[in-house]
Amino acid sequence: MHELGWMEGRTIAIEYRWAQGRSERAAEIAAEFARLKVDVIVTDGTPSVIAAKQATSVIPIVFAGAGDPVGSGLVASLARPGGNVTGLSILSVDLAGKRLELLREVVPGLRRLAIMGHTGIPIEVSQRGEAQAAAHTLGLEVVSAEIRRAEDIAPAFETLKGRADALYVFGDPLMATNRIRIITLAQGARLPTIYNYREFVEAGGLMSYGANIPDQFRRAANYVDKILRGAKPSDLPVEQPIKFDFIINLTTAKVLGLEIPPTLLTRADEVIE
Repeated sequence: MHELGWMEGRTIAIEYRWAQGRSERAAEIAAEFARLKVDVIVTDGTPSVIAAKQATSVIPIVFAGAGDPVGSGLVASLARPGGNVTGLSILSVDLAGKRLELLREVVPGLRRLAIMGHTGIPIEVSQRGEAQAAAHTLGLEVVSAEIRRAEDIAPAFETLKGRADALYVFGDPLMATNRIRIITLAQGARLPTIYNYREFVEAGGLMSYGANIPDQFRRAANYVDKILRGAKPSDLPVEQPIKFDFIINLTTAKVLGLEIPPTLLTRADEVIE
């Protein structure tokens, strides 16, 4: 925002809130912002966008990342969002097949795949369906681990023991907030795991492939700038990611006894050692 000519404390005031991956907290924050009558709400993740949309149909809402904006009902279409919501897609649903192909390169004997995500949120339904379809195409047997709250994570790993060769974890807010717990349990279960975002790999996860989140937020600032200067969200098309990250953690690979193919290492945007 500063690069676009805005100075915090002088020409713009920013209120920060964190929902801690809890949908009920996201709803509380959205309601608070509606009461404050802020000029724009900026958020990330489909559940948080839905909470903001339910809190106000008047205040412009910009999402820095949503997995399936049209399928989740956030916008009418990418070209013509309609309403008070617009922003950037992160293609989390569309990239499921790519992630599974990368996982299979690391685990050549992969036959049984576990899928873990936050059950009950709209994007999870789309993402799980796409992941299952991609797994079927690759000839993989799928085991689902459904999470509704943080307390479900440890028991879910218990149910996966001996039933899966690798794990695919969705990048919803609940999973992201509890990433340390998930990573620790995945390593304890000796499950090679792929995630949506680099933050999981920086925290000790094996590998990730997905949109570059800092770049998404930088681009979201352009939407905020245009709206504050008079543009309507309904007239601002939803954009797709233009920068992706493929991150590998070699230290974790060694802990799991995995040999990462040299061809895969050369394709990685970053290798953590």
